[in-house]
Amino acid sequence: MTATRATELAELILIRHAPAVTGGRLCGRTDVGADLSDGARLAALRTALPEGARMVVSPALRCRQTAGVLRAGDHLADPRLWEQDFGTWDGAPLADLPDLGPLPPAELAHYRPPKGESFADLCARVVPALADHAQPGQTVIVAHAGTVRAALALALGSVEGALAFDVSPLSVTRIARLPGGWQVRTVNWTAGP
Repeated sequence: MTATRATELAELILIRHAPAVTGGRLCGRTDVGADLSDGARLAALRTALPEGARMVVSPALRCRQTAGVLRAGDHLADPRLWEQDFGTWDGAPLADLPDLGPLPPAELAHYRPPKGESFADLCARVVPALADHAQPGQTVIVAHAGTVRAALALALGSVEGALAFDVSPLSVTRIARLPGGWQVRTVNWTAGP
């Protein structure tokens, strides 16, 4: 490997946790477990992860459980990687939440649920954490859909544009920091038999 190659690549491999056991409720900061019953998919994802990569997790139980199945051992927990704080909506039945779909992307990105944070607020919290973890080599981050979208916002330079991405449970999104800036390498890839 050349000296240039060794210093150019800092890749973040972001994995959304396994499906959260929410009981039909919105669970951003509510600490719920993960449904780890899809053993074949978890095994395929575990096999696809690069050996020797650092692993960082959101402190949420669903993220720690997912990371524990993907790789044994201790993982660095970073509280900045928590999901969006939905304020008084957190824990509410999904059917009771207002439909924000008609909002234009710029308004949606800055909309704050009562006593919560907006997606733009989440990005302001998560992006510095991602930059801190973007060390030379590869870092696996097990976190939330909002965290993955914040990584896409970082790479794209657009908070509003990142909201257009679907982020499935146990999907992989890869971004890399190169000398010229950020690059999106993979979005919403899923391993599977």
